[in-house]
Amino acid sequence: MTAPEPTGPAGRLRIDLPRLPKPGALYRRALLGALPGMGGRRRQDVPAVELGVTGVTVDPAHLADYDRVCGFRLADRLPATYLHVLGFPLSLRLMTAPEFPIPLTGVVHVANRITVHRPVEAGQTVDFHTYAENLRPHERGRQLDVVLVGSVDGEEVWRGVSTYLGRERAAAGGPRRDRGDRPTPPAASAHWRVTPRVGTDYARVSGDHNPIHTSKLGARLLGFPRPIAHGMWSKARCLAALESRLPEAYTVDVAFKLPVPLPSTVVFGATATGADWDFALHDARQGRPHLVGTVR
Repeated sequence: MTAPEPTGPAGRLRIDLPRLPKPGALYRRALLGALPGMGGRRRQDVPAVELGVTGVTVDPAHLADYDRVCGFRLADRLPATYLHVLGFPLSLRLMTAPEFPIPLTGVVHVANRITVHRPVEAGQTVDFHTYAENLRPHERGRQLDVVLVGSVDGEEVWRGVSTYLGRERAAAGGPRRDRGDRPTPPAASAHWRVTPRVGTDYARVSGDHNPIHTSKLGARLLGFPRPIAHGMWSKARCLAALESRLPEAYTVDVAFKLPVPLPSTVVFGATATGADWDFALHDARQGRPHLVGTVR
């Protein structure tokens, strides 16, 4: 990631890859880097680099499998969250570089914002580029944003911003979490039983095989009594519930609160204000929030 390349926007070095990386090899690299003496020297700022790949196509069978796992209707139009999955290996390549400031192991996905500028169809090819920005202190460590942009024929059609928290023993300060009263959730419109299969099925369609989602042992090693659902599955499942009421262009912004343990029962609720939506996912027994989001 240090080879001389043409300079892109904001002074970042643009590196174009011939194809999307394989997620499995990247996760193995991240695990090896976590071993004592194996990790590289990490930067104290975000690398001024941008990775790109062109001509990414959609496998219709994979799209149908994703739609079934997340609850979308089978259609040629791509769900907003599917483009996150399609381009995620490129962002993963960026995040598993030895000099990336936050190690992938133990990182927490705390928020995700997706902007759909216009619908994308399965027959279109997509160009992606990704970069990191806005490294900042947090009361439990440091967090940053990983931006993934999808374009068709040179036009930006989709943009995703994932905020990740790197937990550190010596926290760097920063804003404290809001510990005020728990907001009143929207009226319940659906109860969903989330089984352990959600973890393995979403790992298959997303390529995100983090063992915290698929293995009891992996979850325990990272401090959870049992596996937890992928945050992006939770977001996708909520969007699927609103699918028929979404406009052609919108921004969907979510904050991931407490993990969804597998198995569990969750409650989905949504409230409309004109063309806008506020929605949330809560624990069915105690009302604890798993996810809160908006569509604007």
